[in-house]
Amino acid sequence: MPVLTDGDLKKRLEEDLTVEPLSDPELQVQPSSIDLRLGREVKRYNQDVTYVTPDLNIGGVMNERIVEPGEVIPVHPDDFLLVPTLEWVEIPDDLQAQVTGRSSIGRLGIEVHSTAGLIDPGYEGQIVLEISNNANVTVELKPNMRVAQLVIHDTTTPAELPYGKRDDSKYQRQTGAQESLVDIDPDNE
Repeated sequence: MPVLTDGDLKKRLEEDLTVEPLSDPELQVQPSSIDLRLGREVKRYNQDVTYVTPDLNIGGVMNERIVEPGEVIPVHPDDFLLVPTLEWVEIPDDLQAQVTGRSSIGRLGIEVHSTAGLIDPGYEGQIVLEISNNANVTVELKPNMRVAQLVIHDTTTPAELPYGKRDDSKYQRQTGAQESLVDIDPDNE
């Protein structure tokens, strides 16, 4: 699928692609992506949690912290955090997106998603980043810093049943660091 470049991205942002707030388009719209910033809500597993399973209701096994202005988000070696992007996105039915890390953040040892990088046509909401640290030192991240890139692809045709119109669209219009809802998957009941 072709990737939208800066001119196409700016045009679609004026028409039907939503990435808000886009506080600095000159900085955030890259040659073939849109930089996304780190939100302030952070979730990490409670220290007393020793395991989770896909059929277990995950709710309540993570601590939530709202990072105040001027504070940092320490990401320790082998850490796993859920942090939403600052931006709300709305993907039209004829586009698909991929979230990936910025190179400068990756070179610190930080991954911004462990597996959920695909954003379906029709998705609306904040993107929850699955942040982990592969380095052997703690890395401090700051809210509002650019940590990820949204790469937008044209689809061959608009989705017949876009995300949000499907019965299993459990993350549609999510805000904040939504924990896994795998326990409500029909094949997991």
